[in-house]
Amino acid sequence: MKLTKNFSLVEFLESVFYDDDQQELVYKSFDQDSKLQLNVIELAQNLQALRDKVSAPISINIAYRPKWYELLMGRSGNSKHTLGMAADIKVKGMRPKEVNAIIDNLIKEGKMKQGGLGLYKTFNHYDIRGTKARW
Repeated sequence: MKLTKNFSLVEFLESVFYDDDQQELVYKSFDQDSKLQLNVIELAQNLQALRDKVSAPISINIAYRPKWYELLMGRSGNSKHTLGMAADIKVKGMRPKEVNAIIDNLIKEGKMKQGGLGLYKTFNHYDIRGTKARW
């Protein structure tokens, strides 16, 4: 299912981090939560603004992570990923520091929603929480 011009639903639900059984449970939990579905659509629309700006493919390492998976991985379970509001991304041909700056500018321009922006060595975290958070 296409969510935007360049993003499909599968990109937000599938990840190399899940085994086959976990992946099946991810789909089941997503299908049962309409709020989660709306959040993923909104996240995709915001990432489309980034895609349009950079004119380069964006790969999603992981987006939606169910609370059970977060807990299994030793996390708090309170991540924006559990709400379908966050994605860890890479932009082809760009360093994470460059991507961070572009997202920050797009937020300032009102083209992306204010939210969490995390800079990591090999990827960026972006979420649509509605309030500014940086790390």
